[in-house]
Amino acid sequence: MVVLALQNGATAAPAHPSGATAVPLTASARAAALKSAQESSGSTARELGLGAQEKLIAQDVVKDADGTVHTRYERTYAGLPVLGGDLVTHVTKSGALKGVSKATKARISVASTDATVSTASAKKTALKTAAGSTKATSATARKVVWAAGAKPVLAYESVVKGLQDDGTPSELHVVTDARTGKKIYSYEAVDTGTGTSEYSGTVTIGTTASASGGYDLVDAGRGGHKTYDLNGGTNGTGTLFHDADDKWGDGTPANRQTAAVDAAYGAAVTWDFYKSAFNRNGIAGDGKAAYSRVHYGNAYVNAFWDDNCFCMTYGDGSGNNHPLTALDVAGHEMSHGLTAATAGLKYSRESGGLNEATSDIFGTSVEFFANNSSDPGDYLIGEKIDINGDGTPLRYMDKPSKDGGSADYWSRNVGRLDVHYSSGVANHFFYLLSEGSGAKTVNGVSYNSPTYDGSTVTGIGRDKADQIWYRALSTYFTSSTNYAGARTGTLQAASDLYGAGSAEYNAVAAAWKAVNVN
Repeated sequence: MVVLALQNGATAAPAHPSGATAVPLTASARAAALKSAQESSGSTARELGLGAQEKLIAQDVVKDADGTVHTRYERTYAGLPVLGGDLVTHVTKSGALKGVSKATKARISVASTDATVSTASAKKTALKTAAGSTKATSATARKVVWAAGAKPVLAYESVVKGLQDDGTPSELHVVTDARTGKKIYSYEAVDTGTGTSEYSGTVTIGTTASASGGYDLVDAGRGGHKTYDLNGGTNGTGTLFHDADDKWGDGTPANRQTAAVDAAYGAAVTWDFYKSAFNRNGIAGDGKAAYSRVHYGNAYVNAFWDDNCFCMTYGDGSGNNHPLTALDVAGHEMSHGLTAATAGLKYSRESGGLNEATSDIFGTSVEFFANNSSDPGDYLIGEKIDINGDGTPLRYMDKPSKDGGSADYWSRNVGRLDVHYSSGVANHFFYLLSEGSGAKTVNGVSYNSPTYDGSTVTGIGRDKADQIWYRALSTYFTSSTNYAGARTGTLQAASDLYGAGSAEYNAVAAAWKAVNVN
C-alpha cells in the first residue's frame, strides 16, 4: 500500500461552522428522501403555482442540521424535458416553504409541442456546429422545451459524439429552435483540464485482496473506487490494476502502476475532502465511487471528467512520459462531477465560468487538505505541469489576468470568453474571500491581489470560504446561474451559515464588489 516518494503531515478536518450545515445522509436515507420528494412532487408543483402540464422530477435532497430541507428538481412540460427549468425548494422543519431558487422566473408554456422543423434538420445543424472542432461519430436529437432564454420555446437538443482535435472525447449539446431551425445554444459536456506527472510522493492508497491471490486497486473504504489501465485505448474500462505484493509503482512513468497510484490517491483525497469539509458522501452524495482510467490514448496531453461514465480519465502526456495524474488535476476534474450532481451549471458563458471556477476552487482546496510536502497547497492552477514551457502556472487565483487571458473583474464581455478564462472572476473572488487583498505569502508562494475599486478586502480563511461556496453550489445555484446570481447565492449561504450582517457575510459582499460584481 506504500508507493511513490514522500508525504509529510496528515489531513486535517476543517472546523464546521455552527450555522445551517448539511447533515450526512446514508445512501438508503438519501434514496428514501428522494422517493418521498417524488411522491409529493404533485402537491409541491401546485404549491409553487406551476402549470397543469408541468411536472417535477426530484434530483437531489440536502437536509440541514436545523431540519430545513433543500430539494432540487428538474421539470417537464407536456412530457418534454425542460432545459433551464430546474429549481430548488427550501422547506423548514415545520413544512413551511421558505423560498425557491429558480433557474428561470419565466412561466413555462409553449403555444404547441408540434415542431415545424424535422429531427433530421436539427441534427444537421448540430453537426455543422461541431464541424471544425469535433470529428463526429454519431448524432441524436430529442424534443425539449428551452427555458434558459428570455421566453420558453419548443426546441431540439441534439448531442453530437466524437473526438475533439486533441483526442478528448466530445459530447457537444446543441439546442435549436424547433419552429425556425435556428441554433439557440451549445456547450461541450466533457469537461477537460491539464495536469502534471508523478507528484505526490509515498502515499497510502486503498486496495482489496483478490480472491485469486494478490491485490486489486479497489478502494473499498471509499465507495469501491477502481483504477483501470486503458493501455492506450480510448473506450471501455480496460484492465483493473492488480499487484502481487501490494507495493505499487516506483515513481517513474516507465512503471505503469505509477500513474494508477497518483490517480487512486487523488480520488481518495478528494473523497476525504468532501467528507471532512462538507459531510458529503462521495461525488454524487450517494456513497458510490467514480472510477479512474489511466494511460488513455497515445501521448494524450489532457485529463477529463465524463459524467456519462461517472469517471475520470488521464492521458500520458507528451511522449507518453508525463501522466497527467496530479492531485490538483484530480480534485479539479472530479469537482466537475460534484457540480453536475448539484447545480448542473451549464458549461458555457457565465455559468460555464462558474462551473470551471468551482473545479479550480475545490481542486485548490483538495491540494491544501492533503497537506502533502511533495505538493504543498497553493492558489496556482497547474503549477507543476509547465504547460507554457517557462515554468509558469496555467492559472493564478490572486490575479487571474497574469495568465494572459483570464478576467480579473466582471464586465459585460466576460460571458463571451472561454470558460477557463471567464472563471477568473470567481477564482479572484474566492482568493480575496479566503486571503484578502494585497501582498501575502502562503506556503512560500508570494501573492499580490488587486481590487477593481482599490478597496481593501480582509479574508475570512479558506475553510469558511469553502463552506460558503459549497452551500451556494448545493442549495442555491441552478443550471443558469450567472455572476449576479452567484453573488446572491453566496450571500444567502453566508447568511445561513454565519448570520446576516456577520463578518463573513460582509466579507462576501466586499469580495464580490472587489471583482466588480455588485
